[in-house]
Amino acid sequence: MARTLYAYAFLEDLVLLYPVYALLFAETGLSAAQISSLFVLWSATAVALEVPSGLWADRFSRRRLLTLAPLLTGAGFALWTFLPSYASFAAGFVLWGAGSSLRSGTVQALTYEELVRAGEADAYARLIGRARGLRTVAEMAATALAAPVIAAGGYRAAGVASVLVCAAGAAVSLAFPESRDGRNERRDGCRNEHRTVPEPPPDEEPHPGLRELLRGGLAEVRGSPAARRAVLLAAVLTGALSYDEYVPLLTVSTGVTDATVPLLLLVVSAGAVAGGWCAGRGGRWLAPGLAAAACCLACGALSGHPAGLLLVGIAYGLGNWAVATAEARLQDRIADRTRATVSSMAGLGAEIVAVLVFAGYALGSAWSPPGPLLAALAIPYLALAWALRRRGQGRQRRGALRREPPGERPVSPTESGDAR
Repeated sequence: MARTLYAYAFLEDLVLLYPVYALLFAETGLSAAQISSLFVLWSATAVALEVPSGLWADRFSRRRLLTLAPLLTGAGFALWTFLPSYASFAAGFVLWGAGSSLRSGTVQALTYEELVRAGEADAYARLIGRARGLRTVAEMAATALAAPVIAAGGYRAAGVASVLVCAAGAAVSLAFPESRDGRNERRDGCRNEHRTVPEPPPDEEPHPGLRELLRGGLAEVRGSPAARRAVLLAAVLTGALSYDEYVPLLTVSTGVTDATVPLLLLVVSAGAVAGGWCAGRGGRWLAPGLAAAACCLACGALSGHPAGLLLVGIAYGLGNWAVATAEARLQDRIADRTRATVSSMAGLGAEIVAVLVFAGYALGSAWSPPGPLLAALAIPYLALAWALRRRGQGRQRRGALRREPPGERPVSPTESGDAR
């Protein structure tokens, strides 16, 4: 299971077109406005299909969806490679967005469900975190390979290589185990005692339709405060990581040369890999970890010095570790029957948070350089750390009250006769 997940995650981002597709669009003759419209179409597709893809993953075979996802993405890259035009680029982004949506929530649901069946649910955060780290390694490898491949064969060579990588990802997905038959058998893999959603009645439709699954997912979130908090936590933490899109601008603002920028960005990428690799450890320290991430991000962004990128890299690593921890908490609090649907709801929330980050940066950039804008993103981390800490203290107080013997309570000095 672990090797298949790692290989699938690695191949998902080992795409040589990733670092150069904007250049391909420009060379084909697209204007800046046309390129921007493609990005909008890409994001809109991912948002529109996020929850429906979760419903499909709860209704049909999750492994088949994970096989279909890279094939759709690869078809989009093939259009870019052999029929370069605005229409082909638009169709390719729609296919890419559809493929990404099919993966979102489906990988998490399939991984957790199979780990529960194997009695290894505690390994979920470690596996998912390391898979995220390997995706970052793949991005770094694709960036390094793109230059020599394009020098040897142009953009077509990079495109062909990207299509082949997607095909390899589809082949690897066939090795995923899947105990469920794709018809939504009922098996509750939730291990958290805080979940309060009632079990369905015995005469409930055994193979519910998409509408019933959507209602079930919404009921899961509405009926369980723990699940609702877990969805919100995972969405905010995942969406907040979108600040990495502006790290290159922060790097340039420190005064380094253009040739030095990629080297400093490697520090941030290394932080992401380290954070993913440490996932599954120290989950009870989530609140202090988020507070540390906030401090590192704020100090690093405001330093105005290239060395500050080291602190930003630490913050980004802690953010990736926190995302894996939050995803594990979410999976612990939801049932298999609507697992992918609820996971996709968290994914949709993450997309919304990311859009808010982009909009906030766009508005603030008219008055502020990159440093203070990225430092402001430490506020959500601090807010979440405070909320988690406060809730943890509340649980401790309730636990202490439950441990008191019935009928006993602290006696005041006045009641004991010791008052003077």
